[in-house]
Amino acid sequence: MSMKSFILSGLLVSIATASLDLSSLRDQVKAIFYHAYNGYLDHAFPYDELRPLSCDGIDTWGSYSLTLVDALDTLAVLGNQSEFQRVSEILIDRLDFNVDLNVSVFETNIRVVGGLLSAHLMAQKVGVDVDERWPCDGPLLKLAVDLARRLLPAFNTRTGMPYGTVNLKRGVDPNETPITCTAGVGTFIVEFATISRLTGDQVFEKVALRALKALHNRRSKIGLVGNHIDVQSGRWTALDSGVGAAVDSYFEYLVKGAILLDKPELMEMFKEYISPIEKHIKHGDWYMWVNMDSGSVTQAMHQSLDAFWPGLQTLYGDADSAYKTLLNYYSVWRKYGATPEFYSIPHAAPYTNREGYPLRPELIESTMYMYRVNKDPMLLEFGNSALHSINVTSRTECGFASIKDVQDHTLDNRMESFFLAETIKYLYLLFDPGNPLLSTMKGATIRRFKNGEECLLGAGGYVFNTEAHPMDVSSLHCCDTMRKEMQKSEIYKILQDYDPEDIFQVSNLTRDLNPGPFSKTSRNNNQHKEGFNISAQPMSCSRQPFHMKLSKYGQIFTDD
Repeated sequence: MSMKSFILSGLLVSIATASLDLSSLRDQVKAIFYHAYNGYLDHAFPYDELRPLSCDGIDTWGSYSLTLVDALDTLAVLGNQSEFQRVSEILIDRLDFNVDLNVSVFETNIRVVGGLLSAHLMAQKVGVDVDERWPCDGPLLKLAVDLARRLLPAFNTRTGMPYGTVNLKRGVDPNETPITCTAGVGTFIVEFATISRLTGDQVFEKVALRALKALHNRRSKIGLVGNHIDVQSGRWTALDSGVGAAVDSYFEYLVKGAILLDKPELMEMFKEYISPIEKHIKHGDWYMWVNMDSGSVTQAMHQSLDAFWPGLQTLYGDADSAYKTLLNYYSVWRKYGATPEFYSIPHAAPYTNREGYPLRPELIESTMYMYRVNKDPMLLEFGNSALHSINVTSRTECGFASIKDVQDHTLDNRMESFFLAETIKYLYLLFDPGNPLLSTMKGATIRRFKNGEECLLGAGGYVFNTEAHPMDVSSLHCCDTMRKEMQKSEIYKILQDYDPEDIFQVSNLTRDLNPGPFSKTSRNNNQHKEGFNISAQPMSCSRQPFHMKLSKYGQIFTDD
C-alpha cells in the first residue's frame, strides 16, 4: 500500500468512526444479546446451552443451566434489573451441586463459580434485597462456596496442582488421569481468593497460590512452561510453549491476581516470563509456539485464543507493542469476517479441521482494553465491524451459531455460554467507555453494617475473571479488613477482661507443697538429693505455649 493510499484509508476510517453513534451501537449489542438470551430461555432452558440450528437444548459442562449462570451479570451490565432479580431467584431455588457428576475443574470454576461470585457482588447495584452481612454473605455466595468446596479434592496431589476432572459428590476418581493443561492448573486465584477474602476461609486462596507457585517453580532453563503437566509427578508431558490455548489464563491470572489482591509477588512471577516470551515466542509482531527447553519454533501458528494477550499487555503497561500485535490479528479477522481457531502464519490460511470460530471474545476483549488506553477511534470501528459480522453470519431463528468454517461461513449447531458472558459484554463495554466497571470511584457506594462498620464499595475498580465475570476489589477489601479488625478487637477484649492475677498468682499452699525447682525452699531441701529430676516437678504455669492457651477462646496465633 502506498503512503497516499494509507493516509486516505486512515482518513476514511476517521470519518467513518466519527459518525459512529455509541448509544445506537449499545442498542444493537443489546438486541443481539436478547435474541440469543430469549432463544435460550424459550428453547433450551434448563439445559446448559442452546443449539441454535435445531432450536433445542443440550448439557455440556455439567447440567447447571450454564447459559443462565454465565449471562446473569451481563443482565446487570445491560441494566436489566428485573430480569437479574428473577433469574437470581431461579438459580438460588434450583441449583444443587450435590450430584454424582464428573465436571471440568477449570470450566466449572471460571464459568459457574465465577458467574455466581460476580452476580453476588453486583446484586445490590441491581436492586436485590441483599443479606444484612452482604457482601460478606448471601445466597449466591453460599452457592459459589459450596461448588468451589466440591472442587477442592482435585488439589489433593503431591505437587498441589489440581486434577482436571472431579466428581461433585465423590471427589477424584482413583483412575483419573493426572495430566492437566497449564491453564487448568493456574486459573483459580481470582475466584478462590475472592471466596477467601469475602468469607474468611483461607483454604481456597492457599490452594490456588500453591498451584500457581508449583507451575512457576517448574519453568524450563530458558524460563518457559509447557502446555500439559503431570500433577502428581510434576513432569511436563507436552512441551510446546506459547501464550494461547492450554496456557493463556495462567499468565492472565498472575497479572489479575496481583491487581485484585494487591499482591506484588504475583506480578513479579509474571514479569519473569516476559523476557523469555519476547525472546523465544514472539516473532515480529506474532506469537508462535516453541519448544519450552530449546526455544525453537514448533508451530508457526496464530490461535484465536492468543488474541487475549494484547489486552493483558495493556494491564502491565506495554500498550505500544500490544497495538502492533492487535493490528496483525485484525488482518486475519478482516480477511474472513471472523478468526479461525488455528491460522498458519506462513501460509496465511486456517489449519485443516481448525477453521471454525465459536463466537470467541478474545479479540474484542483486547480491543476494549486497548481503547481504554489510547482512545483510538479505529478500535471502535473494528468493534462495529465485529458486531456487524456476527449479526450477519451467525444469526439464526433462535440464537447465534458458531461458525464451522470461516472460509465459507457454514454454521455449527452450538452457542457457547461465553458468547453471552464475554463476547456480548466486551462489545457493550467497548461502546460504553464510561461504564462504572471500567473505572475506579465511579458508582462507588457506602455500605453501612448493623455493627456500625462502614465500607466504600465499587471504589477500587473491577477485575474480570477469564470468563469476563467482574470482581469488585473494594468488596474483597471490605470483608477482609472488617474481619481482621473484628478479630483484633476480640483478642483485645479477651486480654482486657482477663485478670493477670489469675495467670500468675500462686497460693502459699501450692508453693509449700510443690516447691519450684529454683525456689529457696527447693534448693535447701533438694540440693543434696541424688537423682533429683527438675523436669518431674509440678510447675505453676502451663507447659502450653501462650498461643495455645488462647486457643480455647477461639483465637490461635500462627506464623502468618
